[in-house]
Amino acid sequence: MRVLFWYCDRFAWKPTLKTLEDAPEPRAEDHEKVVVAFIHVEPGDVEAGSSAETKLVKNAKWLARKWEIRKVILHSFSHLAEEKADHALAKGLLDQAQARLQDAGYETVQTPYGYFHDLELTAPGQPLARIYKEF
Repeated sequence: MRVLFWYCDRFAWKPTLKTLEDAPEPRAEDHEKVVVAFIHVEPGDVEAGSSAETKLVKNAKWLARKWEIRKVILHSFSHLAEEKADHALAKGLLDQAQARLQDAGYETVQTPYGYFHDLELTAPGQPLARIYKEF
């Protein structure tokens, strides 16, 4: 798994291009003061025994605590590596991570899966506003 974490003063999306035929109808959203995880799920991340989901959740919680917030957005971003996990398995991993974050008291949403989006983000120019991780 490869993840580019951003702390954003503002993060908004508008779905523009459907890439998966069975993707549900999306809606645009706008959020303030949020950690956004741009997540590339690789094939090994969805295999039994992988710790990628746990590491994703722990790192998202760590960064949210650093910014003293409780909001996390999970954004599927399959552009950080060559190999990609099966889309259904990748979505399942994101759903599990979302549930774990919500169970821990974090307001967590996902950008609509199966779409390209127009994105708007405002992020401060500080070291903890952008963090890249490989698990």
